Amino acid sequence: MDSEVESVINNTIEGLNHELRQISLQIHDNPELGNREYKAHKLLTDYLDKQGFKVQCETAGLETAFIAEFSNGPGRRVGFCAEYDALPGVGHACGHNLISISGVACAMATKTLLEKNLIQGTVVLFGTPAEESTSGKIDLVTHGEVQKRVDFAMMLHPFANDCLYALMLALDSVVVEYFGKASHAGMAPWNGINAVDALMQGWNNMAMLRQQTLTTNRLHGIILNGGKSANVIPDYASAKFYARSVTRNQLTELKAKLEHCFEAAAKATGCKMKVTWASKGVVEDVFTNDAMILEYKKYMEQEGIDFPSRAEEERTTTGSTDFGNISNVVPAIHPGFGIHTTASNHTKEFTEAAGTEEAHADAIRAARCLAKTAATVFLDDALYERAVADFKKGKPQ
Repeated sequence: MDSEVESVINNTIEGLNHELRQISLQIHDNPELGNREYKAHKLLTDYLDKQGFKVQCETAGLETAFIAEFSNGPGRRVGFCAEYDALPGVGHACGHNLISISGVACAMATKTLLEKNLIQGTVVLFGTPAEESTSGKIDLVTHGEVQKRVDFAMMLHPFANDCLYALMLALDSVVVEYFGKASHAGMAPWNGINAVDALMQGWNNMAMLRQQTLTTNRLHGIILNGGKSANVIPDYASAKFYARSVTRNQLTELKAKLEHCFEAAAKATGCKMKVTWASKGVVEDVFTNDAMILEYKKYMEQEGIDFPSRAEEERTTTGSTDFGNISNVVPAIHPGFGIHTTASNHTKEFTEAAGTEEAHADAIRAARCLAKTAATVFLDDALYERAVADFKKGKPQ
């Protein structure tokens, strides 16, 4: 990398270090659920506006989404992502406060390169709400906001360990409802049709299915409605489930088997059943761009980070992310960075770790490396062409 470009990236991010830490703490200490991230949205959009970005404060029909853009004319266009929603009960247990500031850091470093005419083109920071619930990035993709604005996309995610290729699974969610017949549970239970019995049989069927499915598949859920009175045969019960698989095709097969589990329970109990899959469609698995991820790996190794082999990483199944949908419309990478914890994501321990000085330093280091990766894609025609070629090959189905 050109020494001036590298110096500008390092100095820009270092100069913002204190401000980024304050933004991270404000988001971390004020957790907001998906589509209600009003404080984080205002904090980020106000900051980006003051930094000279053209900010669109709502997009794709989402009140708490935003698009911040800066351009110096025709050229390549990179998109970074900021996430800022929290989880119920455990707050920022996926470290979205760190994702926010890493996105801002990369966008600011790229903007400075554009201002100095060291690269030509456009940087976009997508503010993407509700990653943990209703998958805001799907809306951005569906409305064409990603495809029409950027040529390639990148984001970072905190984990317990640094990773490049860990599997991020395709996901769909479903609500299953059972409709029975109410009756007095003591006086005449035989006159009732028990919707909770149907739900529990469906749940048990799902649990047994886990034994006969791929080890990379995931099935899990919660009960939404389990009746209202113990002395009334419940005439309604419902639950929400997630189904995850390595690829969309495997997910399609898993979903069909899951529906059979629910149908069998309805037939056995005499209940009627309704199954409602997420209206937005599937959260896609992440399609990692080989050319760009190897460039990021190089810069992280220069910072002293070692990665497991690709084969070892791909044996590690993680979660799911709606960034997968972005990675299926433009070349993209979604590396993970460790934050000095042994805790897994979505735990109170991870929430605590995401607010520490050590985690902040980890996020800043990863952001430097991601910004350098983006700058290299701008400057190196051969790298950009390899990235496009890798994307056009398509992913395994």
